[in-house]
Amino acid sequence: MTEQAERYDRIAAGYARWWAPVLAPTATALLDRLDAEVTAGARRLIDIGTGTATLSVAAIRRWPSVDVVGIDASRGMAEAATAEADRLLEPADRRRFETRVAFADRLPFDDESFDAAMSSFVFQLVPNRAAALREARRVIRPGGMLAFVTWLSDNRVFQPDVVFDDVLDEIGIGAREVDDRPGDIPSVDGAVRQLRRAGFRDVTAERGLLEHAFDVEGYVRFLTEFDEEDLIQSLTRKERKTVIGNLRAGLALLPKAELVLRLPVVAATGRRT
Repeated sequence: MTEQAERYDRIAAGYARWWAPVLAPTATALLDRLDAEVTAGARRLIDIGTGTATLSVAAIRRWPSVDVVGIDASRGMAEAATAEADRLLEPADRRRFETRVAFADRLPFDDESFDAAMSSFVFQLVPNRAAALREARRVIRPGGMLAFVTWLSDNRVFQPDVVFDDVLDEIGIGAREVDDRPGDIPSVDGAVRQLRRAGFRDVTAERGLLEHAFDVEGYVRFLTEFDEEDLIQSLTRKERKTVIGNLRAGLALLPKAELVLRLPVVAATGRRT
């Protein structure tokens, strides 16, 4: 997990610029599932794996009555969350958000410290999801809710990735290895079972679809400045120019519909017993 945290330290700026906006609509939709909790009196929330504070900032803006603590295993991401909160929130709202560096399966809080917990696109990353879910349950008061959204297992192919791999093949590097994403939740029923085993009741889970439309230049910059920045920087200047030029040309041939990223997600809730 330390290695994972160090990776996110390195990519925090690119994540904020290129990946957080892709996740944002699906992440913030999770707040609908917590509306009734806040209306009923939930005031202190924890955002597990806050990243660049997308979910936390949206919660602060939506609910004037709540305070949010955002935790992240990566110091770089916690610093990015702080910077985003400074940038996006008015001073009075900013005081209702704080960040802590902590692992999801070792939260530095007393039992029953929070009224509710939320998390977006994090539980696929933790080395032991069962332990992280139990830890979330521990810090929520009895009757409080955990709501999270994360990836569902899927084998669909995003055509722009195919174009990029073909370009790499053309210059003799070879296509990237397939990422089998072992942390993705295998099914909606699987999400329900995992929450119940962690001690949650009144569990619900629903399949959804994240969709994000790239344009050619946006996808090129997404790859070169974030997703495959290390690979691109490892190329010679000539190779880099060839790869980027051929990538743009290949992407320009795709129908617009094939530039839309579509990935299945699961949104789930459970209440602490």
